[in-house]
Parts: sequence; C-alpha cells; structure tokens
Amino acid sequence: MPLAMNREVFITCAVTGSGGTQDRSPHVPRSPEQIAESAIAAAQAGAAVVHCHVRDPETGKPSRDPALYREVTERIRDSATDVVLNLTAGMGGDLLFDGTEAMGRPSPRSDMAGAAERVAHVVDCRPEICTLDCGTMNFNEADYVMVNTPGMLRDMGARMRDAGVRIEIEAFDTGHLWFAKELVREGVIPAPVLVQLCMGVPWGAPDDLNTFMAMVNNVPADWNWSAFSIGRNQMAYVAASVLAGGNVRVGLEDNLWLDKGVLATNAQLVERAVGIIERMGARVITPAEVRAKLNLEKRAPS
Repeated sequence: MPLAMNREVFITCAVTGSGGTQDRSPHVPRSPEQIAESAIAAAQAGAAVVHCHVRDPETGKPSRDPALYREVTERIRDSATDVVLNLTAGMGGDLLFDGTEAMGRPSPRSDMAGAAERVAHVVDCRPEICTLDCGTMNFNEADYVMVNTPGMLRDMGARMRDAGVRIEIEAFDTGHLWFAKELVREGVIPAPVLVQLCMGVPWGAPDDLNTFMAMVNNVPADWNWSAFSIGRNQMAYVAASVLAGGNVRVGLEDNLWLDKGVLATNAQLVERAVGIIERMGARVITPAEVRAKLNLEKRAPS
C-alpha cells in the first residue's frame, strides 16, 4: 500500500467507556454531569467527536439506562461548545459464565438484551453517530464473550439507519470488516461509511503494525476510518493512523495515562493528540467539517 498520509484529521474522544476503570483514576467520569463536562472539555481541547457510554453515578459501573443517556445528550447539546455526539450501542451483548464447568447456563452477571432495547437510547437521543460492534469475540476476561450475531447486527443496523443516525462500524478484527462490507452491500449500513479500527483489545486484532496495515488494507477506499490502540500505545497510534491515511481516537475509555505515573484527563489526551497531528504537518478539523464530510445532521432528542 502506498503511503497516503491524512492531512485533514478529526479526533474522537472516547470519554469513559464500560471497562472496570472507575476506581483506577479519579478522572474517569461517572455521573451524566461529569461525563458531559469531560466531553465538553475534550471538545474545547480539539476533539470534533465525543464517544459516550454512561455509568451508574453511585458505583461507576457500566449502565444502559436511557435516562442517563438522555441527560448526557441534553447537557452536551445545551452547552456553548459544539461537538459531534457519538453514543455507544455496544451494551447488552455481554455473555458471561461462572467457570468452565458451568457452560450450560449463563452467569447472572450477563447482560443480554434484544435489538430494540440495545438501540432505544439511540432512537430517543438522536446522536449524529452511534457504534455497531461488527462481530462476536472473546473479550479479555476468562469466561466473557461479546455477542453480536449476524441477525442481531442486521436488526440493530436497520434500526440505527431508520433513525437517521450515522453508523460507526467497530471492527476488532479482519472478519468484522468482512461482515461490515456485507452489511454495506445489503444496504443496512448506508454511505458515507465510517469505521473504527480497534487495535490491541484482547482477544481481537493485536496492535503490531503488520496487523494494523492488514486492517487498513481491508478498508474500502471510499470509507472513512479512524483507529486507536489501548494503553501505552494510544499516542503511538495517533501518529500511525494519520500516517496510514486515517483519523484518530484517544480518551479514557482506552487509556488512563498521560505519562508514566501521571494519570490523564480526556482534555489532556486530546491536547497531546493535537500536538502530534500538527507536528506531522496535518490539520485538526472542526465538528462542522466532520458533519459536512460524513453528511451528519445535528438534531435535538425526540
């Protein structure tokens, strides 16, 4: 693949995620107010897009409560800071087991929901973008499977499309890109197509550069794409993504650290990404430019 550096780059900030990071850093936002404030600060630092999960305000554990999504949405929309809103739809496909001798019954810790329930907050809040995890995979823990069957993805994708929300494909391995192409061919995912390459997440695609370029080379030329890696390689992937022709994602969902021993805020991670991008000779583009590029419409919640 010839080098085709991207010189017009948008930054996505993944604000809080659904991992068990709530007690590992005081900067991981929990309440809707904290999540919105952190998203706004990231936007002010240069993020054109904010990708939001919600958490239980008391415990910090991941939640699918539509009321929490509604509050986050309204707080961000009502602020004086413009930013493209991207809500996750990844919750509700968490299948867990209580050990290898109990595989005949899911653990009560599982969180499985139907397609309508998984996208209810998206239909209600009407963000510009929402995510669609395009595959099933073993996900880090010993007996945890992230479940997204082909039928479920077709159903969720159609509901997202019909709600007028741009789908961001989350691809954790090359097979996820293969199925995403099929969803595009079937018309479930309309153009312009947007994909996030998720690198280094156990046990998806590792974040070595050979695997990364295999992922990049499987993205059709007319798709828009971003990429990220988790942990210590987050900032290295800012440079790698731009150099390979893509956009970038940073944020506390994927990495808690600014430097060794220094916990980061979302705004600090975005500021560092801006510095890397600009020193490479590229320009960080605005929310308005992202909307024009991806044919997005900023709408109030229903």
